Amino acid sequence: MSALRLRNANTPAPELDEFSDQTPSESRVLKRQMSMSQRAMSNTLTSAANLSNLLPTGTLLAFQLLTPVFTSNGVCDHATRFLTAVLLSLLAASCFVSSFTDSVKADDGTIYFGFVTFKGMWVVDYPDPSGLGLPDLAKYRVRVVDWIHATLSVLVFGAVALRDKYITDCFCPSPEAETKHVLDIVPVGVGVMCSLLFMVFPARRHGIGYLVTGSVDRR
Repeated sequence: MSALRLRNANTPAPELDEFSDQTPSESRVLKRQMSMSQRAMSNTLTSAANLSNLLPTGTLLAFQLLTPVFTSNGVCDHATRFLTAVLLSLLAASCFVSSFTDSVKADDGTIYFGFVTFKGMWVVDYPDPSGLGLPDLAKYRVRVVDWIHATLSVLVFGAVALRDKYITDCFCPSPEAETKHVLDIVPVGVGVMCSLLFMVFPARRHGIGYLVTGSVDRR
C-alpha cells in the first residue's frame, strides 16, 4: 500500500490543456461554425466552377494567347484595333455556338460529338449515317435553356474581355474617371448575375471537350 502511494506521488500530474476550460456547448458551436464555413467555401468554389464552365476552354485559351499579339500588348492603331474587334467577335461567336454542342455515348462505349438541332442531334463523327447503335437523339433537341446558356456565355466572355488590360488599353487607352468606374463595375456585376442565373438554370450538356457522364440524366 505504501509502495502504491509512493508510485502515485512520483507520477507527475497531467498537464492541463489550454483549451480544457472550454465547455461542451462551446465546442459544439465551434464545430458548427467550422462546418458552416466549409459549406460556404464549397458553395463559393462551386459557383466559380460553374461560371468558368460557361466559357469553352479552347476559346478562353485562344483569347489569352492571341490578345497580346493582336493588340500589340495594348498599343493599337486603326488596323490592329479592327483586327482585335474581329477576333473578339469570332471568340464570342464560338462561345455562343459551343452552347449548342453535345456528346453522346454509343453502344460500344465510344463518345461522339455533334450539334443539337430543333429535331434532335446531328452527330458529326459517327460512321453509320443511319445512327444504328446510338440512343434516341430526339431527346437532345434544342431547348430554351440552351439559348439562355448561349447568351450567358457571351456575356461572361464580354465581362472577361472588359477586365483584360490589353483590351481596355487598346479600345480605351485614356479613359475618363466615369468610364474607368464603369469598366470596373460592369464586368463584376455581369459575372455575379451570370453565376446566379447559371445556378438557377444548370447546364446538362457536355459539349465538345467535355466527357459524358452516362449515369446522369441530362435532359
